[in-house]
Amino acid sequence: MRRQITVAEITETAVRLADEQGLDQVNLSRIAERLGIKKQSLYNHIEGLEDVKCSMVIYACGQLRTVLTEAAVGQSRENAVFSVAYAYRKFAHEHSGQYQVIMTESWKYKKDEKLKFAIHLFMQVIRKVLSQYDLHDIELTHAVRGLRSMMHGFVSLEASGWFQNPTDTSESYQQLIKTYISGVEAWEIQKKYEE
Repeated sequence: MRRQITVAEITETAVRLADEQGLDQVNLSRIAERLGIKKQSLYNHIEGLEDVKCSMVIYACGQLRTVLTEAAVGQSRENAVFSVAYAYRKFAHEHSGQYQVIMTESWKYKKDEKLKFAIHLFMQVIRKVLSQYDLHDIELTHAVRGLRSMMHGFVSLEASGWFQNPTDTSESYQQLIKTYISGVEAWEIQKKYEE
C-alpha cells in the first residue's frame, strides 16, 4: 500500500532534520529517506526544496512565537523582557535548525503572504512586551529592533563559538538585557522631562 504523506509531514520532517543535523543537511533526498518514500514522490506535494524551506520558515516562526508568548504571559515590563529574552536564547540553542532557517531563509520568500504573516505574529509578541513602556510609534519600533538585534547578535556569536573566555555566557546575557532595560527606562524618563 502506498504511503500517504502531507505537506505538513514533509515540513516537520525537514525541521527535525535541520534541528538534528543543521540546515545545510536538509535536502529532498534526506527528507524522502526519513519519510520512507522515493524522492520523486515528494513532487506530488511540493514544487522543490525552496518550497519546503519557505514552509519551514513559517513553521519555525510559529514555534518561536508560541515559545515567546508563553514566556511573556503574566509578566510585565522588566520581567517580561527578561522572560522573552531567555526564551529566545533557549529556542535558538534547542532548535538551532529552526532558528537558522528563520534568520537565513526568510528574506528569500518575503513576497509569500503566509510567511509575512507568520513573521508579523512572532514580532508582535516582542512589540507587545515593549508596549508596556511609555514608547509609541517610531520609538516603539526602535525599541523592538534594538531588543531583537541584541538577542540575535548574542545567540549568533554564541553559536559561532566566539565566546571562548571562561566567563559565564548566561551571566553576560543577563547583564546585556539589564543594560538594554536600563536604556529603555532612561528613555522613558527623558521623554517625561521633554513633555
